[in-house]
Amino acid sequence: MARALRTLVAAGVAAVVTASARRAAETRAPGGADRWTRTNHRGEPISLLEGPAVTAGLVAGTLAAGGDARTRAAVALATASAGTFGLVDDLAEDTTTRTKGLRGHLGALAEGRVTTGGMKILGISGVSLVAAAIGTRRTGGAFGHLVDVGVNGALMAGTANLLNLLDLRPGRALKAAGAASLPHLATCAAPTTGAVLGAAAAAAPGDLGERDMLGDCGANALGAALGSQVAFAAPRSVRWLVLAGVVGLTLASEKVSFSKVIEGNDVLRRVDTWGRRPA
Repeated sequence: MARALRTLVAAGVAAVVTASARRAAETRAPGGADRWTRTNHRGEPISLLEGPAVTAGLVAGTLAAGGDARTRAAVALATASAGTFGLVDDLAEDTTTRTKGLRGHLGALAEGRVTTGGMKILGISGVSLVAAAIGTRRTGGAFGHLVDVGVNGALMAGTANLLNLLDLRPGRALKAAGAASLPHLATCAAPTTGAVLGAAAAAAPGDLGERDMLGDCGANALGAALGSQVAFAAPRSVRWLVLAGVVGLTLASEKVSFSKVIEGNDVLRRVDTWGRRPA
């Protein structure tokens, strides 16, 4: 009963903060509305203001949920940092020499060029490890604990990147986050799940209506929070399995278009287009 109440509180706070932050930014967008406007897959203008609003909602919902203070601090840190580094990439990316994918950004770093995407990869990875060190309980020897910290940090950073790869069509990343969160409603990660579901629900109308998009800021933050559900609640074997899946999908994305895979499968296509404007 207490867990259910904490989950509802987290969901409610996340939804209210996300919606309120988005409304407040509508008339007071830092740097003006043009700075936050991009062109979507239809060639129409769309706002990036959803991303900071979702990040704020996730952090607020996590902190309001109660429970273990170290875990909440770790999730909030990973989520906020992922959103911040994503926001830098959203607003400061050099579009004249755009570099895509992990291979592109890591290749640029190897050549001595620091892209905003490369900085995001390093920043999210580093802070995720710090967050994992804060939130990972020690259940064995020192070496085992270090391995657990590494796995948990990789889960949060990897999931932050993976969800961003899905943010190519309206509602896709939000639906994926919601579907991946549902199994955690019966675990000790339920309050964090509440924050994810609350923020996603508040952002969905604007996202599906193609007025807003998560951008790197919102997708990275949502992904980090999603990964933390596994990192701080799942058994070691499950964490290794999920991490393998995240790494496998990330590597596959360098060769395969997720959009083409989804469009080629009738079930996935129906789920993907549900709630969206007709093509």
